[in-house]
Amino acid sequence: MDFRTTAVAAALCLGLFAQGATAQTYKIGASLGLTGYAAINDRAWRDGMQIAADVMNAKGGILGKKVELFVEDNRSEPQEAVVGYRKMMSNDGVQIFDSGCVSAGNFAAAGAVVRASIPMVLCSILPARPEEQKWAFSTLPPPRFEIESRFRYLKEKTDIRKIGILHDPSPYAMMMKDLATKIAPDFGLEVVATASYKQDDSDMSVQVGQVNSAGGGAIVKMGQGGSTVTIAKNIKQLGLEKMLLLASLDDGSVFKQGGEVLGDRFLFVATSVQIPEAIPAGPARDAAGVFLKLWNEKYPGRDPNAGARGWDSMSIIAKAADVGKSLEGPAMRDALEKVSGFQGAITVYNFSPEQHVGITANPFTIGVARDGKLVVK
Repeated sequence: MDFRTTAVAAALCLGLFAQGATAQTYKIGASLGLTGYAAINDRAWRDGMQIAADVMNAKGGILGKKVELFVEDNRSEPQEAVVGYRKMMSNDGVQIFDSGCVSAGNFAAAGAVVRASIPMVLCSILPARPEEQKWAFSTLPPPRFEIESRFRYLKEKTDIRKIGILHDPSPYAMMMKDLATKIAPDFGLEVVATASYKQDDSDMSVQVGQVNSAGGGAIVKMGQGGSTVTIAKNIKQLGLEKMLLLASLDDGSVFKQGGEVLGDRFLFVATSVQIPEAIPAGPARDAAGVFLKLWNEKYPGRDPNAGARGWDSMSIIAKAADVGKSLEGPAMRDALEKVSGFQGAITVYNFSPEQHVGITANPFTIGVARDGKLVVK
């Protein structure tokens, strides 16, 4: 055998070895805002995914294949998300996506992902087009639940009937703003002012002043990140001693900072793992306890909300693989539609061919931050 023949044979062997190694792993990709406005939540989402992957791999992986995670930072920008998605598909050979909370980025990449027949599990609202929705599954609570929880509190616990809405330009926040304006009368509320802001704005006193001038007694904020704390500080700086701020679902560090500024006038929607003492005994507490034990051992003192949602998303993928007995894209897509009644750390998930938003019952409670701790209001 001459040198050229030997080289070809060696190359073939190496190629076969690489294929064999790939066949032993299940590649899960994640487009995450590890920097930018979504960083607090998406970093925790990544860490929750990793804990789940470690637990799964210690038990032999998914359908006998070790889980391999591929993460690309989209910098909380849609254009960067598209670049990351394409890299994970073309270079990394990702077989399913489990992506974070930057809805605009997930939207921008959805068309290419669907053309590749790759399912998407998302911490965001679903893409707008039906053909993209067919391949996308959301673990994000429907925007209506966040809104209804806050509106119900205002109706039942306060005398405030005029409110203002501040929102960022993300698809999720825009959807919430439109829906909130539509359903406010159902709770006896009037939206007297609506204003937008950019996630990195350092001052929103003009928007806060608009709500106050219009007679609003509370601001209902749509969007995540440090902008919530900025609004709280502006309310205090303007001397609006009676105005309430009701924040969207977010990391506990944001809630604690808002509470330090406004006290009990700062309220928020919370998931069960953020206030675990409020979970009644039973399957929900048991499922939350499994995750929280692992999370608190690795990240003591860190808010578990986004991490638990990342954990749940991975658990849903594993459940779908068990249901469908296949990791192929179309088979996993079909199997995800059969994951119903699945108890996660956050809540129960119910998917079906008609239902690609897994959370079908409102999982939220209204909380406040007192003495550095999140408690039920």
